[in-house]
Amino acid sequence: MSDKYRLPAYFRQKYQLIATVTFTAFFSLVFMLVSIPFSHNVWFELGASQAFLFTAAFFVIGLFVIIFSKRLMYATRMQDMNYLEYVLWNLAEVVVICLLYALFSVKGDDLGIIELADTSFVDIFLNAFLYCFVSLIIPYIIAGMYFAIIDKNNTIRLMNYANVVSDEPILPKDEQKITLFDNRGVLKLSLRLSNLYYIESDDNYIVVWYTDSKGEMKKYMLRCRLKTVEESFKGSSLVRCHRKYIVNMDKVKVLRKEKDGYELDLDNDMIPPLTITKTYLGNVLGHMKVQESEESQS
Repeated sequence: MSDKYRLPAYFRQKYQLIATVTFTAFFSLVFMLVSIPFSHNVWFELGASQAFLFTAAFFVIGLFVIIFSKRLMYATRMQDMNYLEYVLWNLAEVVVICLLYALFSVKGDDLGIIELADTSFVDIFLNAFLYCFVSLIIPYIIAGMYFAIIDKNNTIRLMNYANVVSDEPILPKDEQKITLFDNRGVLKLSLRLSNLYYIESDDNYIVVWYTDSKGEMKKYMLRCRLKTVEESFKGSSLVRCHRKYIVNMDKVKVLRKEKDGYELDLDNDMIPPLTITKTYLGNVLGHMKVQESEESQS
């Protein structure tokens, strides 16, 4: 799948989904209370009555439907999803909630708990669709825009740091350093590029694999997106080879074609081969051609 259409990973990260569900629940509750006087088929009530218990039951069950949906979205986060699939997923939530509302309405009217002006299932569903669309999709859009802005600001902060102009002489490649920040812009790790082997995505975090001054393999975890690192160090030897990996191409010993695709062997036997997916194969081959060109000119 092209990066242009792939849904950014932060849309399905745990903290983003929890925040979205929390904000949506609050927004929906407020919208529900405000909209009560303006619809002939809205039966929500507050107070000590059967109708209030019916209202509470619907709200709780509807909330559990959304939580289940978001948990399923989180569980499938390792599978690629494009923007259209994400939109259809959220629209499916709206449809399920509307069906639930229509079922509650018809059943409540049959039991005499609530009284409806229009008992047509289709009319109730269509009326509910408008309200559910507003009370669910609007907070989804607001939450998505909020996290997109945060992610973009973090990327800009990292890129600005990586492109600082200095009058100091350019260091040899084996002395160049990279600096990594977490998603709040706090500096977490600075190390020589020559000591870095690869960076692995782990849900909301990245794991940096490197060797210390004694040559021992170490790992460091920080809260940051792999995409942010990729964009921040474009043009360097750090190249994306898989949706889970960024590899230091200076550490690559062998590029092998296996039955299931390509793999990279690094110059450290403790590190297992890293898989190259078709999406990022061009990145790796392109960098290797540049390396060969530079070596031939030197």
